[in-house]
Amino acid sequence: MSDTGLRDTRPIRLDLRPRSGAGGADDAGGLRGALPRLGRFPLRAEPTWADGRAEKADSPLAPAGPLPGGGRGAPGGGDSHGHPLRTARGRGDLERPCFDLDVPADGYAWWYVDGISDDGSRAVSVIGFIGSVFSPWYRWSGRREPANHCCINVATYGPGGRFTMTDRGRSALRLSPDTLQVGPSSMHWTGSELVISIDEISGPPMISRVRGTIRVIPDALTGVELPLTPDGAHVWRPFAPSSTIVVDLESAGWSWSGHGYFDANFGTRALEADFDYWTWGRYPLRDHGALCFYDATRRDGSALGVGLRFDRAGGAEVLVPPPKAPLRRSLWGVRRETRADAGYRPRQVRAMLDAPFYTRSAVRTRFAGEETVGVHEALDLTRFRSPLLMPMLAVRVPRRPGWRFPG
Repeated sequence: MSDTGLRDTRPIRLDLRPRSGAGGADDAGGLRGALPRLGRFPLRAEPTWADGRAEKADSPLAPAGPLPGGGRGAPGGGDSHGHPLRTARGRGDLERPCFDLDVPADGYAWWYVDGISDDGSRAVSVIGFIGSVFSPWYRWSGRREPANHCCINVATYGPGGRFTMTDRGRSALRLSPDTLQVGPSSMHWTGSELVISIDEISGPPMISRVRGTIRVIPDALTGVELPLTPDGAHVWRPFAPSSTIVVDLESAGWSWSGHGYFDANFGTRALEADFDYWTWGRYPLRDHGALCFYDATRRDGSALGVGLRFDRAGGAEVLVPPPKAPLRRSLWGVRRETRADAGYRPRQVRAMLDAPFYTRSAVRTRFAGEETVGVHEALDLTRFRSPLLMPMLAVRVPRRPGWRFPG
């Protein structure tokens, strides 16, 4: 990470290194040292480990108690493998995003951004994929070459909203530690903010060019990740849950700012191989921090249920999550639920994205008496496994295997 204020202001409260071995937090037990100095970081699974037993929390939004080493966590962390969080490792992204990854066959990496305008009238989401997990073309290819199925997906919500998701080939992909470039669009880390340059064509029914810039300015960066399976095959990396987003697109009304969010997910197996269902939500707080909730049902019958609070300095605390609360099913009938104070009924305030297996929306809910509007998603991977969905998705996700950069 460059010498910016973010380096100095980000406290890593969770020092959750393995108890054996002398490697640093980003060595992943010697993985980093095994790489050529200028080589790409190979994406590999790293199992979770037990970090000790947490004390019981006093209230639903209280930290779940101290752990050895100074971290915090809920009892069991959502599963039987101890503390749910650990320091980020193995990808060169402990102190900053790093895009220079070698994603293995069957795997994926995605970097996700969303934001809602201050007046609540508009929203945006952007996902940069290597191994585009929701692309039918990646599935049909046998998932052999993730780099041959890359994409920068852009969706805008509100008046004049558009959706773009073009599956591009290997020739369109350029990587460096700072930059993910996929054809005409890119994500670039400057050292203090993420700059997304967009030049895409939206899909039906509103086919048009989507061009402009989106900036995500973190309050701070966290230094933690959450393994979603005990073997570490799927990992969530919340880079900046509390951020400001500045949107400047070449369309009337699409220059605005609001609260934003930036994370990433990495995996060495297909999502549908290990999960049946998950929901996720991120909700800003008045103190400019944020709450995140991750709930999942794995195919082996086990469950993940984690609540996290991030402060504006990048610190993370694991919470005992408040109760699950149902939301109305989506237009496609996808089951939805989030977390809320007991007796409170969350509700959708803006539809964002609806698909037969997936829904994203702006949701109003309440935690410890504070109402907040954030972004929520529900993913039905039992439905997504159906081969009948793939031709439908191909209409929304065109394949463009060839690309030439200028010059």
